[in-house]
Amino acid sequence: MKTIRWGMIGCGNVTEVKSGPGFQKAQGSQLTAVMRRDAALAEDYARRHDVPKWYSDAETLINDRKVDAVYIATPPDSHCSYSLAAARAGKPVYVEKPMALDTRQCQEIIDACQSAGVPLFVAYYRRALPRFLKAKELVTGGVIGALRFVEVLLTEPLQVHPVDQLPWRLHPEISGGGLFVDLASHTLDFLDFVLGPVCEVRGFTHNQTGAYPVDDIVSAAFQFENGIQGVGTWCFNSFESVDRITFVGSKGRVALSTFGGEPVLLETPEGRQFFDLPNPAHIQQPLIQQIVDELRGLGRCVSTGESAMRTTRVMEQLLNAKKLS
Repeated sequence: MKTIRWGMIGCGNVTEVKSGPGFQKAQGSQLTAVMRRDAALAEDYARRHDVPKWYSDAETLINDRKVDAVYIATPPDSHCSYSLAAARAGKPVYVEKPMALDTRQCQEIIDACQSAGVPLFVAYYRRALPRFLKAKELVTGGVIGALRFVEVLLTEPLQVHPVDQLPWRLHPEISGGGLFVDLASHTLDFLDFVLGPVCEVRGFTHNQTGAYPVDDIVSAAFQFENGIQGVGTWCFNSFESVDRITFVGSKGRVALSTFGGEPVLLETPEGRQFFDLPNPAHIQQPLIQQIVDELRGLGRCVSTGESAMRTTRVMEQLLNAKKLS
Protein backbone atom coordinates (compact mmCIF):
# COMPACT_ATOMS: atom_id res chain seq x y z
CA MET A 1 0.00 0.00 0.00
CA LYS A 2 1.19 3.54 -0.78
CA THR A 3 3.49 5.34 1.65
CA ILE A 4 2.24 8.84 2.53
CA ARG A 5 4.96 11.36 1.65
CA TRP A 6 4.73 14.44 3.87
CA GLY A 7 5.80 18.00 3.28
CA MET A 8 6.24 20.10 6.43
CA ILE A 9 5.88 23.88 6.52
CA GLY A 10 7.74 25.32 9.52
CA CYS A 11 10.70 23.75 11.31
CA GLY A 12 10.39 25.24 14.79
CA ASN A 13 10.87 23.63 18.19
CA VAL A 14 7.59 21.72 18.12
CA THR A 15 8.85 19.70 15.15
CA GLU A 16 12.25 18.72 16.55
CA VAL A 17 10.99 15.93 18.83
CA LYS A 18 7.21 16.15 19.22
CA SER A 19 6.15 15.79 15.59
CA GLY A 20 8.89 15.72 12.93
CA PRO A 21 10.39 12.31 13.77
CA GLY A 22 6.89 10.89 14.13
CA PHE A 23 6.33 11.23 10.40
CA GLN A 24 9.46 9.13 9.80
CA LYS A 25 8.58 6.47 12.37
CA ALA A 26 4.86 6.04 11.72
CA GLN A 27 4.10 2.98 9.59
CA GLY A 28 3.41 3.88 5.97
CA SER A 29 4.72 7.43 6.38
CA GLN A 30 7.75 9.41 5.24
CA LEU A 31 8.84 13.02 5.77
CA THR A 32 9.90 13.95 2.24
CA ALA A 33 10.35 17.73 2.33
CA VAL A 34 10.55 20.59 4.83
CA MET A 35 10.21 24.33 4.42
CA ARG A 36 11.43 27.31 6.44
CA ARG A 37 11.81 30.87 5.21
CA ASP A 38 15.43 30.86 6.34
CA ALA A 39 16.97 28.55 3.74
CA ALA A 40 20.02 27.74 5.86
CA LEU A 41 17.85 26.64 8.77
CA ALA A 42 15.63 24.57 6.47
CA GLU A 43 18.69 22.83 5.05
CA ASP A 44 20.07 22.23 8.54
CA TYR A 45 16.79 20.66 9.70
CA ALA A 46 16.63 18.43 6.63
CA ARG A 47 20.21 17.27 7.16
CA ARG A 48 19.73 16.49 10.85
CA HIS A 49 16.45 14.62 10.32
CA ASP A 50 17.39 12.77 7.10
CA VAL A 51 14.80 14.58 4.99
CA PRO A 52 15.59 14.44 1.24
CA LYS A 53 14.31 17.91 0.26
CA TRP A 54 14.17 21.36 1.77
CA TYR A 55 12.64 24.63 0.57
CA SER A 56 12.47 28.26 1.61
CA ASP A 57 9.13 28.82 -0.16
CA ALA A 58 5.89 27.19 1.00
CA GLU A 59 4.16 27.18 -2.39
CA THR A 60 7.06 25.26 -3.92
CA LEU A 61 6.79 22.58 -1.24
CA ILE A 62 3.00 22.37 -1.54
CA ASN A 63 3.21 21.93 -5.31
CA ASP A 64 5.98 19.33 -5.18
CA ARG A 65 4.56 16.28 -6.97
CA LYS A 66 6.33 13.99 -4.53
CA VAL A 67 4.52 15.54 -1.55
CA ASP A 68 1.23 13.77 -0.89
CA ALA A 69 0.09 15.61 2.27
CA VAL A 70 1.04 18.83 4.05
CA TYR A 71 1.77 19.39 7.75
CA ILE A 72 1.59 23.06 8.81
CA ALA A 73 3.72 23.76 11.88
CA THR A 74 3.88 27.55 11.82
CA PRO A 75 2.38 30.05 14.31
CA PRO A 76 -1.43 30.34 14.09
CA ASP A 77 -1.53 33.57 12.07
CA SER A 78 -0.43 31.68 8.94
CA HIS A 79 -2.43 28.47 9.45
CA CYS A 80 -5.33 29.64 7.33
CA SER A 81 -3.37 30.81 4.30
CA TYR A 82 -1.18 27.71 4.17
CA SER A 83 -4.15 25.38 4.68
CA LEU A 84 -6.04 27.05 1.84
CA ALA A 85 -3.01 26.74 -0.42
CA ALA A 86 -2.63 23.04 0.36
CA ALA A 87 -6.34 22.45 -0.27
CA ARG A 88 -6.12 24.25 -3.63
CA ALA A 89 -3.30 21.88 -4.55
CA GLY A 90 -5.46 18.89 -3.63
CA LYS A 91 -3.28 17.88 -0.68
CA PRO A 92 -4.62 16.60 2.68
CA VAL A 93 -3.94 19.05 5.50
CA TYR A 94 -2.60 18.43 9.00
CA VAL A 95 -2.40 21.75 10.84
CA GLU A 96 -1.01 22.60 14.25
CA LYS A 97 -3.29 23.75 17.03
CA PRO A 98 -5.02 26.07 17.54
CA MET A 99 -6.46 25.50 14.10
CA ALA A 100 -6.64 29.22 13.23
CA LEU A 101 -6.96 32.68 14.77
CA ASP A 102 -10.77 32.53 14.99
CA THR A 103 -13.82 30.51 14.01
CA ARG A 104 -14.22 32.43 10.76
CA GLN A 105 -10.81 31.22 9.60
CA CYS A 106 -11.55 27.71 10.87
CA GLN A 107 -14.72 27.58 8.79
CA GLU A 108 -12.85 28.92 5.76
CA ILE A 109 -10.32 26.08 6.05
CA ILE A 110 -13.06 23.47 6.50
CA ASP A 111 -14.98 24.77 3.49
CA ALA A 112 -11.84 24.82 1.32
CA CYS A 113 -10.90 21.25 2.21
CA GLN A 114 -14.45 20.03 1.64
CA SER A 115 -14.61 21.77 -1.74
CA ALA A 116 -11.28 20.25 -2.74
CA GLY A 117 -12.28 16.82 -1.45
CA VAL A 118 -9.25 16.54 0.85
CA PRO A 119 -9.17 15.47 4.51
CA LEU A 120 -8.39 17.95 7.29
CA PHE A 121 -6.75 17.06 10.61
CA VAL A 122 -5.64 19.18 13.57
CA ALA A 123 -2.79 18.46 16.00
CA TYR A 124 -4.80 17.86 19.16
CA TYR A 125 -2.69 14.78 19.77
CA ARG A 126 -3.86 14.08 23.32
CA ARG A 127 -6.85 12.37 21.73
CA ALA A 128 -4.49 9.51 20.80
CA LEU A 129 -2.21 9.29 23.86
CA PRO A 130 -2.54 6.28 26.21
CA ARG A 131 -2.81 8.33 29.41
CA PHE A 132 -5.68 10.43 28.08
CA LEU A 133 -7.42 7.43 26.53
CA LYS A 134 -7.31 5.72 29.92
CA ALA A 135 -8.82 8.75 31.62
CA LYS A 136 -11.58 8.84 29.00
CA GLU A 137 -12.26 5.13 29.51
CA LEU A 138 -12.59 5.60 33.29
CA VAL A 139 -14.81 8.68 32.99
CA THR A 140 -17.18 7.33 30.34
CA GLY A 141 -17.17 3.70 31.47
CA GLY A 142 -19.21 4.23 34.61
CA VAL A 143 -16.35 3.57 37.05
CA ILE A 144 -17.06 6.84 38.88
CA GLY A 145 -20.81 6.61 38.44
CA ALA A 146 -22.80 9.29 36.69
CA LEU A 147 -20.52 12.19 35.79
CA ARG A 148 -21.54 15.46 37.42
CA PHE A 149 -18.89 18.09 36.66
CA VAL A 150 -15.29 18.76 35.68
CA GLU A 151 -12.78 21.20 37.17
CA VAL A 152 -9.71 22.60 35.40
CA LEU A 153 -6.88 24.52 37.06
CA LEU A 154 -3.71 25.64 35.31
CA THR A 155 -1.46 28.20 37.01
CA GLU A 156 2.09 29.29 36.29
CA PRO A 157 4.41 31.98 37.69
CA LEU A 158 4.69 35.12 35.61
CA GLN A 159 7.46 35.07 33.02
CA VAL A 160 8.70 38.57 32.23
CA HIS A 161 10.28 39.31 28.86
CA PRO A 162 11.75 42.55 27.48
CA VAL A 163 9.13 44.30 25.37
CA ASP A 164 11.22 43.90 22.22
CA GLN A 165 11.81 40.18 22.89
CA LEU A 166 8.29 38.88 23.50
CA PRO A 167 7.77 35.30 22.26
CA TRP A 168 5.28 35.02 19.42
CA ARG A 169 2.80 33.33 21.77
CA LEU A 170 2.43 36.64 23.62
CA HIS A 171 1.55 38.59 20.47
CA PRO A 172 -2.25 38.25 20.04
CA GLU A 173 -2.14 39.02 16.33
CA ILE A 174 0.15 35.99 15.86
CA SER A 175 -1.07 33.53 18.51
CA GLY A 176 -4.73 34.48 18.70
CA GLY A 177 -4.72 35.15 22.43
CA GLY A 178 -1.50 34.44 24.32
CA LEU A 179 -0.72 31.58 26.68
CA PHE A 180 -4.40 30.87 27.28
CA VAL A 181 -4.99 29.98 23.64
CA ASP A 182 -1.71 28.11 23.37
CA LEU A 183 -2.22 25.94 26.47
CA ALA A 184 -5.95 25.88 27.28
CA SER A 185 -6.74 24.72 23.75
CA HIS A 186 -5.26 21.29 24.57
CA THR A 187 -7.40 20.92 27.71
CA LEU A 188 -10.60 22.20 26.13
CA ASP A 189 -10.17 19.89 23.16
CA PHE A 190 -9.65 16.92 25.49
CA LEU A 191 -12.85 17.82 27.36
CA ASP A 192 -14.67 17.91 24.01
CA PHE A 193 -13.23 14.46 23.25
CA VAL A 194 -14.43 13.01 26.56
CA LEU A 195 -17.69 14.87 27.19
CA GLY A 196 -18.81 16.11 23.79
CA PRO A 197 -19.47 19.68 22.63
CA VAL A 198 -19.85 22.66 24.93
CA CYS A 199 -23.23 24.31 24.39
CA GLU A 200 -22.78 27.36 26.63
CA VAL A 201 -19.80 29.19 28.09
CA ARG A 202 -19.46 32.22 30.34
CA GLY A 203 -16.28 33.77 31.66
CA PHE A 204 -14.02 36.62 32.59
CA THR A 205 -10.59 37.61 31.29
CA HIS A 206 -8.13 40.22 32.50
CA ASN A 207 -4.57 41.42 32.08
CA GLN A 208 -3.71 41.68 35.77
CA THR A 209 0.00 42.43 35.47
CA GLY A 210 0.23 44.32 32.17
CA ALA A 211 3.48 42.45 31.54
CA TYR A 212 2.48 41.68 27.95
CA PRO A 213 -0.35 42.61 25.56
CA VAL A 214 -2.62 39.61 26.24
CA ASP A 215 -4.81 38.62 29.18
CA ASP A 216 -2.93 36.67 31.85
CA ILE A 217 -5.96 35.20 33.63
CA VAL A 218 -9.11 33.56 32.26
CA SER A 219 -11.90 32.07 34.36
CA ALA A 220 -14.75 30.11 32.82
CA ALA A 221 -17.95 28.24 33.50
CA PHE A 222 -19.30 25.99 30.80
CA GLN A 223 -22.02 23.44 30.15
CA PHE A 224 -21.86 20.53 27.76
CA GLU A 225 -24.74 19.41 25.57
CA ASN A 226 -25.24 16.37 27.82
CA GLY A 227 -25.87 18.58 30.88
CA ILE A 228 -22.49 18.07 32.53
CA GLN A 229 -21.03 21.31 33.85
CA GLY A 230 -17.49 22.56 34.25
CA VAL A 231 -15.35 25.35 35.62
CA GLY A 232 -11.82 26.38 34.78
CA THR A 233 -9.17 28.92 35.71
CA TRP A 234 -6.03 29.58 33.71
CA CYS A 235 -3.68 31.99 35.52
CA PHE A 236 -0.24 32.90 34.24
CA ASN A 237 0.87 35.16 37.10
CA SER A 238 0.56 32.87 40.12
CA PHE A 239 3.18 31.96 42.75
CA GLU A 240 3.07 28.25 41.84
CA SER A 241 2.67 25.82 38.98
CA VAL A 242 -0.50 23.71 39.09
CA ASP A 243 -1.86 21.54 36.29
CA ARG A 244 -4.99 19.55 37.09
CA ILE A 245 -8.15 18.22 35.46
CA THR A 246 -10.67 16.56 37.79
CA PHE A 247 -13.74 14.68 36.61
CA VAL A 248 -16.22 14.22 39.47
CA GLY A 249 -18.96 11.61 39.41
CA SER A 250 -21.57 10.22 41.76
CA LYS A 251 -19.22 7.44 42.91
CA GLY A 252 -15.71 8.85 42.58
CA ARG A 253 -13.31 11.04 40.63
CA VAL A 254 -10.63 10.82 37.97
CA ALA A 255 -7.73 13.28 37.97
CA LEU A 256 -4.84 13.93 35.59
CA SER A 257 -2.80 16.80 34.20
CA THR A 258 -2.75 18.20 30.71
CA PHE A 259 1.00 18.71 30.43
CA GLY A 260 2.56 16.56 33.17
CA GLY A 261 3.45 12.90 32.99
CA GLU A 262 2.19 11.68 36.35
CA PRO A 263 -0.20 8.70 36.51
CA VAL A 264 -3.95 9.05 36.08
CA LEU A 265 -5.68 8.92 39.47
CA LEU A 266 -8.91 7.01 40.07
CA GLU A 267 -10.44 7.58 43.51
CA THR A 268 -13.58 5.82 44.78
CA PRO A 269 -14.83 4.80 48.24
CA GLU A 270 -12.83 1.59 47.78
CA GLY A 271 -9.56 3.52 47.60
CA ARG A 272 -7.12 4.96 45.09
CA GLN A 273 -5.68 3.48 41.92
CA PHE A 274 -2.94 4.94 39.73
CA PHE A 275 -2.44 4.22 36.04
CA ASP A 276 1.08 5.01 34.87
CA LEU A 277 1.06 5.37 31.07
CA PRO A 278 4.12 7.35 29.91
CA ASN A 279 3.98 9.44 26.76
CA PRO A 280 5.80 8.11 23.68
CA ALA A 281 9.16 9.62 22.75
CA HIS A 282 7.54 11.55 19.89
CA ILE A 283 4.28 12.69 21.41
CA GLN A 284 2.42 13.31 18.14
CA GLN A 285 3.29 9.95 16.62
CA PRO A 286 0.10 8.09 17.71
CA LEU A 287 -2.11 10.78 16.13
CA ILE A 288 0.12 10.91 13.05
CA GLN A 289 -0.35 7.16 12.74
CA GLN A 290 -4.13 7.61 12.86
CA ILE A 291 -3.90 10.23 10.11
CA VAL A 292 -1.66 8.07 7.93
CA ASP A 293 -3.97 5.09 8.45
CA GLU A 294 -6.97 7.14 7.34
CA LEU A 295 -5.15 8.41 4.27
CA ARG A 296 -4.25 4.80 3.42
CA GLY A 297 -7.83 3.62 3.95
CA LEU A 298 -7.03 1.70 7.13
CA GLY A 299 -8.84 3.67 9.85
CA ARG A 300 -10.11 7.03 11.05
CA CYS A 301 -8.49 9.95 12.85
CA VAL A 302 -10.27 11.36 15.92
CA SER A 303 -9.08 14.97 15.53
CA THR A 304 -10.84 16.80 12.71
CA GLY A 305 -11.41 20.34 11.56
CA GLU A 306 -14.94 20.26 12.96
CA SER A 307 -13.85 19.18 16.45
CA ALA A 308 -10.97 21.68 16.44
CA MET A 309 -13.28 24.53 15.45
CA ARG A 310 -15.46 23.80 18.47
CA THR A 311 -12.45 24.37 20.72
CA THR A 312 -11.61 27.63 18.95
CA ARG A 313 -15.22 28.76 19.35
CA VAL A 314 -15.14 28.19 23.13
CA MET A 315 -11.88 30.14 23.50
CA GLU A 316 -13.15 32.91 21.26
CA GLN A 317 -16.31 33.31 23.33
CA LEU A 318 -14.25 33.50 26.53
CA LEU A 319 -11.79 36.04 25.20
CA ASN A 320 -14.65 38.16 23.90
CA ALA A 321 -16.47 38.05 27.25
CA LYS A 322 -17.47 41.43 28.61
CA LYS A 323 -15.52 42.58 31.61
CA LEU A 324 -17.23 44.19 34.58
CA SER A 325 -16.54 47.93 34.75
